[in-house]
Amino acid sequence: MSYMIGNRPINRSEINRILIRATNWVGDVIMTLPALEALRESFPNSTLVVLARPWVMPLFESHPMVDSVIPLGKVKGSFSGLTDILKGSLQVRRQNFDLAVLFQNAFEAALIAYLGGIRYRVGYDTDHRRLLLSHAVIRDDKIMNAHQVEYYLFLIRAMGLNARSRDPELFVSKEQEEKAWPLLLENGVEQDDFILGMSPGAIYGPAKRWPPERFAVIGDMAVDRWGAKVMIFGSGQEKDICAMVSTAMNHPSINLCGGTELGELIALIRRCNLFVTNDSGLMHMASALKVPLVAVFGSTNPVATGPRGPRSIIVRHEVDCAPCMRPECSRDFQCMLSIEPEDVWNELLTLKKEMEGR
Repeated sequence: MSYMIGNRPINRSEINRILIRATNWVGDVIMTLPALEALRESFPNSTLVVLARPWVMPLFESHPMVDSVIPLGKVKGSFSGLTDILKGSLQVRRQNFDLAVLFQNAFEAALIAYLGGIRYRVGYDTDHRRLLLSHAVIRDDKIMNAHQVEYYLFLIRAMGLNARSRDPELFVSKEQEEKAWPLLLENGVEQDDFILGMSPGAIYGPAKRWPPERFAVIGDMAVDRWGAKVMIFGSGQEKDICAMVSTAMNHPSINLCGGTELGELIALIRRCNLFVTNDSGLMHMASALKVPLVAVFGSTNPVATGPRGPRSIIVRHEVDCAPCMRPECSRDFQCMLSIEPEDVWNELLTLKKEMEGR
């Protein structure tokens, strides 16, 4: 079966400049990185440029396979419609791209590539945009049920390119490290301290969130038993949740929720020895930084969005209504409430023993 619909074959010898339209959210971006790397390997001598929303640009700026990043739209706020589309199209047109690969599924991604005059425009056949794509990739049930990393890799394979399966990997720049280190010192963290990072939020909705008081129990256990420093991470939208964890703890914690730029956050999370998280963008970040982590899953499906790092453990209890993929629970929240702090702590112990070679 052919998954690519196109008017003409893609002539690889004509591809000198490639545009990637990035997805808009941290976790989604990280899951596209293996596909980005596969594309670069197929076109090692071409220039690879990423068009991205400003808040995810730091994920690309330190990546060795990306030549440059173009910001799309405002730093804050949602996509502002036709004005941003026209500005984005003009930016793209000025740079004379030969190929656009659209990781973002939205109609506007295809429209920008089309108006930007890019000859080859490849993306999934979604959001009524087939006419705007020179080469549309058809999705079947198999790829829709695969992990999101494979979903994006399949887009590259459909082009007839080699795209081996691999785990996402994030890179930290020297500049990001230099910005992060003063934050650690200001909060009393020294070079040899054992750090437990925690991400108690999840933007999609409360059904994805393990109760804050249970995160607090884990934090206190880490302080009591390991002498750990506990760092709490999250976005500005998750300040209330992070504050609940910090307040519920018996020991002091370092609550950095909403107080760091993304580049600093990447460097801070890499400094963590262990990480506890819900299914969130920061889960994927920690996993791609190869930080050993325990991820708590309830309403979402780890087969599709689970962490792909080498030392990532998923804690999930089977209940008849999960995964429901709903932002809010309409029943009794048993998918999360059935998971006790001891369940998560035991997995952290397993990871810590592995780190110590025992």
